[in-house]
Parts: sequence; structure tokens; C-alpha cells
Amino acid sequence: MKRKPLVNGLLIVLALLLVVGMAYQFVPSLSGGGAGGLFGRQTGTPALRVDGATVTVEELEAARRSNPVLASTDTGLLGDDFKTYVVSQSVRRALYTQAASDINVSRQDVDAEVKKFREARSLTDNKAWTDALQGAGLTDAAYRTQVRDQLAVQRKVESLQKDVPAATTAEAQTYYDLNQSQYQSDARIVGRQIVVADRAKADALLTQARAQGADFAALASANSTEFKDRGGALGPVENGSPRPVAQVALPTEVGAAAFALQSGGVTDVIPSGGKFYIVKVERYLAPATRPFSEVSAQVQATVTQQKKDAVVEKWLDGLQKDAKIEYVDPAWKVENPTVATVSGQNIPYADVVEQVVNNQQIAQIFQQLPAEQVAGLVNTGLKPQIVQQLISGYAAPAIAEKLKLDLVGTRQEIASALSAYGARDVKVADSDVQAFYRQNVAQFETPGSATVDEASFATHTQAEAFRTDWDGQGEFVAAATRAGGTVSERGAVTSGDQKLGTELETAVFGPNLRSVGEGSLSPVVPAGQRFSVAYVTDLKRATTQPLSAVRAQIEEQVLASKKSEAGQKFIAEQVAALKPTNRLQTVLDAQAKRVAAAAPKTTTPATGTGTPATGTPATGTPATETPAEGGSTSGSGAATQTPATETPATGTPATETPTTPSTP
Repeated sequence: MKRKPLVNGLLIVLALLLVVGMAYQFVPSLSGGGAGGLFGRQTGTPALRVDGATVTVEELEAARRSNPVLASTDTGLLGDDFKTYVVSQSVRRALYTQAASDINVSRQDVDAEVKKFREARSLTDNKAWTDALQGAGLTDAAYRTQVRDQLAVQRKVESLQKDVPAATTAEAQTYYDLNQSQYQSDARIVGRQIVVADRAKADALLTQARAQGADFAALASANSTEFKDRGGALGPVENGSPRPVAQVALPTEVGAAAFALQSGGVTDVIPSGGKFYIVKVERYLAPATRPFSEVSAQVQATVTQQKKDAVVEKWLDGLQKDAKIEYVDPAWKVENPTVATVSGQNIPYADVVEQVVNNQQIAQIFQQLPAEQVAGLVNTGLKPQIVQQLISGYAAPAIAEKLKLDLVGTRQEIASALSAYGARDVKVADSDVQAFYRQNVAQFETPGSATVDEASFATHTQAEAFRTDWDGQGEFVAAATRAGGTVSERGAVTSGDQKLGTELETAVFGPNLRSVGEGSLSPVVPAGQRFSVAYVTDLKRATTQPLSAVRAQIEEQVLASKKSEAGQKFIAEQVAALKPTNRLQTVLDAQAKRVAAAAPKTTTPATGTGTPATGTPATGTPATETPAEGGSTSGSGAATQTPATETPATGTPATETPTTPSTP
């Protein structure tokens, strides 16, 4: 039995509680014993009490260890942030569990969930089950208690959502109007194909198919290995015409070539999967928005779910707003000041930290930089972005109400709808498409490829003589060796893959090849102190897809970009009118002062000169006073030493610093 995957699977299931699409972690204790459940039912050292329920130090430490980002540091600014995150999440979990304490979950319900879990992971053997539990620091009783809590919260949420009224027609219509791109049909073609296994035969059939008056259906019936019984029709024939098909009905290369013919026509011979395809496009059907009447049921279901999400969000907000938190262990006391205010709502700093921890780029950056440098990037780049997004989210319901829009859902769902509303009139002009194509033409290029053997000679004269004299008879390797060359089989190469030297690659994919035998010889080029000539076979020249073939792709990309820009601008203008207050810098300054005051003071060892040791940090940075700008937090001192961890090494090259992580 592979114990580690089983333990990981157990932890994952224990750690995730899905509430209206948002994951709230139930992190089990990984400390010794594991006797009991979460929040007051597990022995340990009390850290805090949430409305009377105890959260232990062991639980908090286990939560920190369970997340690689949280476990990366427990000191400095990020260590303070991560402690805030662990405490705030633990407070939430305690509140949710207590709020669901009135929900009845029978022993049979718990047994059914445990049985389902064990069967899904081949843990029906009691020893395997016990081993997996012990690996997670749990007993069977503790696990069942946590399953009971999870089921109770899920049922509490379901009970809250049960009485939410269905979306009205007006709400559904508004959502549809702002999200029509979600209800578009795929592009389709009406067409026929000829598929054969021989390239020469395919080339001959292509010539016939393109001849004036050619009957493509008859050619397909007589020659194609696929759909010959219906004249090569891509879709079933109905009323004498093939049914339209989407691009996924064809192999990738074939579909790309066929769907590029938006004005109709016959493709070239397209090799794919050992076969050769020719497609005749009789009619191209562009993507179109499906009418509201056709998708109304789907839209209503989406909007109704958003209304259910909003009810749960309001419930969760209420639990946190009224919570009474008592810090038993001073080491786990955290500051959670208001970082911004908008529309009479205060945004807690813990909301910012939560998005920092959940940002996927943070874990990657921790692998490249020390924590103090990551903190600098996060504080100057990521946190300001997050705060602006949170302000927009908290302001969204007020903006929608002011504009008299029938928008529903969570704060972020309403903010997304407002962005769509602000961008509702954005269009893409032909000039936009052409400009994008010119500026990004490399995106639509397929690099050249070939199979290459390289013969290296001591002198240019030898190499040139071989290139001139060899007529393609016999093997290249043997012929070049007889002529005094050293042969290297480079194999399959692609332009730009750096398998060849720069000059040889230019020669291989350049215009001056000499045809010999089944391939071509490149011009002679210098290769260090020697001279090389390449034998090139299976050559495929680089190609660039024409604008007509990628127009739809570009239009979609440009439209999305323009809508995003317009939507963000619209929300920014609406939010500005509400005059929000952003206190992020004040909060960060106060945090830096508090963390510095709490950091152990380091001293420089006395030297032989008799100079007394001072309180100067190890880096040599003199102690400085950093006054907080505005509202101070508890624990701040009047004068503190700036910790060395906050000053990156001056010798760090700029190129080694990754870009600031962005918010999703």
C-alpha cells in the first residue's frame, strides 16, 4: 500500500468544505493523539476563544504546517500576515461549526460518508484505514466528528438556500444581456471530405477536385475511405444537404484548414494521423448568439444560484461581524485593522491577506527569493491591486442599486456584472483586428522543420567540393566520410530550437538549397574552425496563417481585451464617486513598526579594538525610527530598529527579481 497518497487524500477530504462554490478549509490536527474533534473538543493548549469555543495552539500550528506558503516563514512581515490568515480562517471555521450546531446529523449519515470515502480510496481494510488515520494524526472517532461537522455546515447552507426565490424574468434577462458571449453557438461548416492513405493519390484527387465543374461528392464516393456512402458529407445528409458540423468534428490540422475557408473552397491536402484529407467547404456559418428564449432555463438556473450565493455570503458576513474573540495566548494575538472603507462598509485587512495567500504565483516566488524580498513585492505590487479589487467588490451592490440594475449575487458577482455593463457597447473594428495581426504575427507562424545530417570539413575547399560533386547516389554519411568529412546526425530540427548553430540553421531553412537525391544540400557555412554542409530531408517551410484564417480568433481576443479595459474604467469611475478611503499604506506602516518592535534585537560581536557592541542590526543598517502614519495598532513602540530582513541585499542583480504577482 502506498501510504503517503492515502494520507494526502484523507487530508484533502478533511480540509475542504465547499460552501456555494467557495472553499473553507477544515484543517484537522496533525499533532499527537488526535483524540477529539475541532474547536473545543480536542485537547491542547488554548490559543483563543471564538464565542466561547476554544481553538488550540496545536490546531493553529497544524493549519500553518498544512499549507506550503504558510509554512515558508513565521517571521517578519509575511510571518505576521500568515499568522493573521491562520487565525482568521480558524475563527471562520469555528463560527460556521457553531452556527450549524442545531443541525441534526445522524450516525447513519456519518457512517455512509465514511464508508463512501473508504471505498473510494481502497481503505476498506481496517488496518489500512487505521494507518491512514494515524498518518493524519487522527482517530476514527475524531474523523467521524469532523465529518459530522462538515455535513452539518453543508446542511445549514442548504437550509439557508432552500427558501431563496427563483430568478425573476427581469433578473435573468439582465444577466443574459450582459453575458451573451456565454450563449454563442460554435462556428460550423457545411462540407464534404475525401480521405485516402496515399499522398500521391491525394495530390491527384486535389487536382481533380479543383478542376472546373468537378463533382466533389462523386470523387468522395469513388475514392474516400470515410463517409463514401454519403458523398464524403461531414454531417448526416438531411433534405439533400450535409448537416453543419463544428470544428471539433475534424482532426486538429484538418479543422484549422477547413474553418479558415470562411468564403468556401477546397483545402490543400492535409496530412493527419497517417491519412491525407481534402475538405470542400460549401458554407461557413459564423458563431451566433442563441436567443434568450432558447437558453432562458439555463440563464434562470445561473441567476438563481447567484441569489443563493448572496444569501450565504450575507450569513457569513453576519457571523463574523458579531463574533466575540478572546485571545488566550498572546503569541497568537493578531491585528486586523480596517484597510479600506466604502459605502459605509469596512474592509478588514484579513481579506487582503487571504487573497495574498491564495495567489498561485506566491508559492513560485518563494522558491526564487527570500521571504523579505517577497514581502517587498507583495506590499508594493500585489496588495494595492487586491485592495482596489476589494473596494470595487464591496461597492458593487451600492453602485448597482444607484444605477437601478437588476443585478444579484455575491459582491464579486455583482462587480463582474457591473464591468460587463460598463463594456456593453464595446465593438471591434476591422482596423483593430488588422493592427493586432501586424503586431502579433509571430503568434500565427508555424516554424520550419526538417531532418538534418551535418558534415563537417577541415577546409572550405573540401566542403564546397563535396557539395558540388555529390549527386545524391548512395548514403550521405558514407559519401561525406569518403570525402574527408565528419558526420553528425542532428535528426529532427525545428527553426529556433537551437539544435543547430545559427549560421547552419539559417542555411538549412534559407532559399539556397541544392536539390540532390531525396533531399537538399545547404550552402557551406563556417562552424568554429571547420566548415559544414547539411543534408536536409523532410523539409517543411515556415508558414504564416493568413489573417482570414485567424480573424475570428483575433476578434474574440481583442474584444475581450477592450471589454476588460472599458469595464474596469467604468467601475473605477463609479467607485470614485463614492469617495472610498484606502488606508493600506497606513496599515502597512503600522505593521512594519509593530513587527520590528517585536523582533529579537541582534548585536554585533565586539572586535579586538575594544569597541563596545551596539544595537546595530547584522547588516550594518543603523537603527531608525519609523513613525506610523495614522491609526496605530497595539504593541507599537515609539522607536524601533528596522529589521535587516526588510532591506534586500544591494548586490542582488535586478534580473533575478521576478515580476510582481498579479491578482486573478
